[in-house]
Amino acid sequence: QVQLQESGPGLVKSSQTLSLACTVSGASIIINNYAGHWLRQPPGKGLEWMGVITYDGTTYYSPSLKSRTSISRDTSKNQFSLQLNSVTPEDTAKYYCVRDGLVFGTGPPHWGQGTQVTVSS
Repeated sequence: QVQLQESGPGLVKSSQTLSLACTVSGASIIINNYAGHWLRQPPGKGLEWMGVITYDGTTYYSPSLKSRTSISRDTSKNQFSLQLNSVTPEDTAKYYCVRDGLVFGTGPPHWGQGTQVTVSS
């Protein structure tokens, strides 16, 4: 059974860096044609795809977040991570990691439960 678990601080100050990790169990993050995605959902708004790291370590980012986002991985921990720089209160959201196909939605997907991050001004 594939399970994902997000971890990281729930409160970040404006201008600082938000760092989250996603630990995957039940499947390797380096299996061909799978990838680790990060999405977020601000209060009262829809899901926003942020970026992805593929099985071979290639990364792609949402154009609107590319300048502030970095996704990396630690294969020894079967974990992939998100860094979002220079956060503002508009980055307050529930953040999700998802193991899916190379293109989001081409899975089958496995979602983490999500972690709430609040950015204080």
